[in-house]
Amino acid sequence: MSLIRPFAGLRPAANFADAVVAPPYDVLSSSEARQQAAGKPWSFLHVSKAEIDLPESTDPFDDSVYAKSKENFGRMLAEGVLVQDDSPLYYVYRLQMGEHVQTGIAAAASVDAYDADRIKKHEFTRPAKEDDRVRQIEALSAQTGPVFLVYRANAVVDGILADVARHAPDMDVRADSGVQHTLWVVRDQKQINTITAVFDEMDALYVADGHHRSAAASRVAAARKAKNPGHNGEEAYNYFLSVIFPHDQMYILDYNRVVTDLNGLDVNALLARVAESFDVEIADDPVHPERAGSFGMYLAGSWYALAIHDELIPQHDPVARLDVSLLADHLIEPLLGISDPRRDSRIDFVGGIRGLSELEKRVDSGEMAVAFSMFPTSMDDLMAVADSGNVMPPKSTWFEPKLADGVVSQLLEARASGD
Repeated sequence: MSLIRPFAGLRPAANFADAVVAPPYDVLSSSEARQQAAGKPWSFLHVSKAEIDLPESTDPFDDSVYAKSKENFGRMLAEGVLVQDDSPLYYVYRLQMGEHVQTGIAAAASVDAYDADRIKKHEFTRPAKEDDRVRQIEALSAQTGPVFLVYRANAVVDGILADVARHAPDMDVRADSGVQHTLWVVRDQKQINTITAVFDEMDALYVADGHHRSAAASRVAAARKAKNPGHNGEEAYNYFLSVIFPHDQMYILDYNRVVTDLNGLDVNALLARVAESFDVEIADDPVHPERAGSFGMYLAGSWYALAIHDELIPQHDPVARLDVSLLADHLIEPLLGISDPRRDSRIDFVGGIRGLSELEKRVDSGEMAVAFSMFPTSMDDLMAVADSGNVMPPKSTWFEPKLADGVVSQLLEARASGD
């Protein structure tokens, strides 16, 4: 079974692309999605967050939401808003946010490779979020939210993508966020075969974002295989929708921390305890760390620059040497008493896209007592953790820009005319 393969993508008809393409389902609240989709009947948010078309009191996980999603998806197909390609293809997908550009390939990735850890994970998943994605896939019999994968940059693949992207795009949409989403269809069979063969030679792919979507795809595949006496491995459910980028084009932002209280310490006592493991200097400006092992701390209206003592960094442990681990192991857990950041309500996480002013705002408002700014985790560190078979602490990476929903989807079964 190939690591990836082409698929007959379901895409917006040319005159509907701007109307369809929408932010991914998990970056907007229901109220934000309702507002963004207002007056946009073909926005993919009507599929990915169908609660926006139901009473505001509706639980996003109610059965009616998945039924509405199926109804809206079916209408987009019936009205020709979404059209399926006639043959299995790859798609070059480019994201541009400001000066940053990354170019990858939309493909169907092997569930077997995922189950065998050849497509490597670096995060735990939560059952409730997995269940939600399973129900969404089964309701639509389609995968509409791509998993964001990474491959180690390869000159052959990168060259093909660059060559395809020299031609006029098949879709070019500027999202409300300002991010440009551009798609080219790879129609040349020789290029398609070469891409498949080169990926088959790769040791591994890495999940950057979409752990719940990939885990859900694995569960759907297992369930459908069990129910299919004629299973042969070629069915669409054996693969999941993905967009795969080279590792050297990734843009990872900081993922910062805020904590509600000082665990019974006053400001001076906390500073004294912090100084046992970190060099501490008061800063005149907000601290955006410039290297691994350094942190910013916003406390009682002042910024501090922290640098962990070198001897506390376990260089040969790919998880323990991460900045998120160092801060947790030497400050957040021992001083602030938070041992399980996945479940402790006293800690929250702020994506770097919001800027350091968001940290100041949440502390100055009294909602939080202290904030920490982080140096972004590197792709090399992420891959080292995944290669070691371990997982990263929660909220270790914040990838930008985000993939859009509705650009290209994968149907899991053929649809009869009029469905």
